[in-house]
Amino acid sequence: MTITRMPAPSPPNVVPMQERRLDRTILRTYRTQVDLDDVVPNPNQPRLGPKEDDELQRQIEANGGLFEPLLVEPHPDLPGKYRIIDGDRRWTNSQKLVERGRDQYRQVQVEVTDRTLSEDERLRVWIYIHRQRKEWDAKEKEMVAYRLVDLVGRASAANILGITVRELDKLVEVFETSRRFTELRDPSAAITWARELMGVSKKLLAPSVIDAVVKKVNEKRITNSKDLRKLRAILPDPVARAHFLSDPGDLESAQLRIRPVERKHKPLNELEGAVEAMKSVPWTTLQELKGDSVVLKKLEEAEELLKSLRKALSQ
Repeated sequence: MTITRMPAPSPPNVVPMQERRLDRTILRTYRTQVDLDDVVPNPNQPRLGPKEDDELQRQIEANGGLFEPLLVEPHPDLPGKYRIIDGDRRWTNSQKLVERGRDQYRQVQVEVTDRTLSEDERLRVWIYIHRQRKEWDAKEKEMVAYRLVDLVGRASAANILGITVRELDKLVEVFETSRRFTELRDPSAAITWARELMGVSKKLLAPSVIDAVVKKVNEKRITNSKDLRKLRAILPDPVARAHFLSDPGDLESAQLRIRPVERKHKPLNELEGAVEAMKSVPWTTLQELKGDSVVLKKLEEAEELLKSLRKALSQ
């Protein structure tokens, strides 16, 4: 069957434009329907990783099409075409359905801007939209920070994200570490493992420690990301740390080698204990001790001692 595609329409005067505020950018847009082939992906997409998603394809089919229009702009180099601002995954998975003969998904709803955005505007708009979604904090923010540094550099990336360069570097470090966890059952969980590991104090987290953790996780000798919190007790102890870094060492056996912490003598605690002990003497016992010369002598000694202590502390 031959499918004839109409040329992509220009913004018609009769179509009402709407204003859409996204962070610092105010867009004027209109909605229409276009052919998938008239939409071009953005090569500088902030999201990394595979875009094909079987679950998303099922959602498109169940909805009878896209549940949210693609946000697009007039393509600066291809007349009559549109470039994606947001919706690259939706476009990709609609294409996959069409490739399998589901031609009813060839026509897609789009929201078109009245102009082509600048690179800075496009990135800010994409990030603003994605920050409203649950995936942002769950797995996207470190990935996007890493990608932005590659696209625009550290200073501009920090500015677009609204964070300091130092905060940006931490996000990038977490993402780079996550890429080393290659043997997880769920690859998307790598960011959770990396966050737990990089949450350990920098003073304790030498490269050798990171290497050992990555190796033991990939060998499935550590199977719960929260168990990495045990490193906070293991690493300060030289014996436990050395054992964990050894080939046979693991978290549990390293914990057994942590030396007990000696409790330091705290005079204030003992003084508080003495006061509490006096308060806890039953009234009936005090009645029985009434007039006891030995007890009265002890009280006089205690009173003199407290006077001396008060005098010493007040000076």
